[in-house]
Amino acid sequence: MTLLEVRNLEVTYPGGVAAVRDVDLSLTAGQKVGVAGESGSGKSTLALALLRLLPPGTRVCGEILLNGEDVLTMRWGRVRAVRWAGASIVFQGAMHSLNPVHRIGDQIAEPVLLHQGATTAQARRRAGELLEQAGLPAARATAYPHELSGGQRQRVMIAMALACDPQLIIADEPTTALDVMIQAQILGLIQGLVTDQDVGLIMISHDLAVLADSCDRLVVMYAGRVIEEGPARQVYENALHPYGKALSASFPHIGDPASRFAPRGLAGDPPDPSDLPSGCAFHPRCAEALDVCATEDQFLRESGQGRRAACVHVPVPAGDNARGHDTRSAS
Repeated sequence: MTLLEVRNLEVTYPGGVAAVRDVDLSLTAGQKVGVAGESGSGKSTLALALLRLLPPGTRVCGEILLNGEDVLTMRWGRVRAVRWAGASIVFQGAMHSLNPVHRIGDQIAEPVLLHQGATTAQARRRAGELLEQAGLPAARATAYPHELSGGQRQRVMIAMALACDPQLIIADEPTTALDVMIQAQILGLIQGLVTDQDVGLIMISHDLAVLADSCDRLVVMYAGRVIEEGPARQVYENALHPYGKALSASFPHIGDPASRFAPRGLAGDPPDPSDLPSGCAFHPRCAEALDVCATEDQFLRESGQGRRAACVHVPVPAGDNARGHDTRSAS
């Protein structure tokens, strides 16, 4: 059963800045989908749009169906309920998300009080259970955010996200500020909770290696648009789009000395969303660009085995006569 389906999503900030362009995305219960890309590719804007957390004045078009109900057309009262019981979000900066003058137990208990009608004692007991579920002693509920380490604060954010038993968790760069050992622990915790509770997960990161190890499917974004998607390990190890290849090559592959000692990067910077180049937005940085790439935009092409990429070089399965067809409306 489809838990989340995003159709033709477009997000434009005031001033005509097109941060997300024509994005389709689907997710089933228990599935883990990774969203990758450089800073400015539209990843976090996509995450915020899913729960209508974008600033006033932002224009959002398309559909965001959560269990068949369009988040974009919900009344505000319904949106507030959905943000906890239907879907919740784990932000990358835990210290900026937690209130510094309130104990963490009270902050975890707050959504339980508001959305589940629990008594104060029940909410505090639930907060302790959630902390233990996230790998912290229940006794830490009396601590203030500044009394915890970065990894502990991130566990608090995860506990808070689970407070009202959501069906979908959106994790926006949940391990960026953590060291490698703590990062591995947090990723393992998130994966275990998703599996045990059969919830859907959207994990956002610039690190393809992390997403390949943590997710079932991988979506790569560039200049606000999805330019490749498919099984996570396949996209990481054998990207079809030149941008996906460049992202993958930017990180050393375990067991591959060549990538370890000579990691490759990508020259230049992502384009300004308010001044995108003509044709394929990636063509100014692409070593494989053809003349047509500078004049004609490229849309996702089916390439078999659940893979799609927006590139003229994408191989199409034998017998498919629709090479280059527009699959923007595909689920």
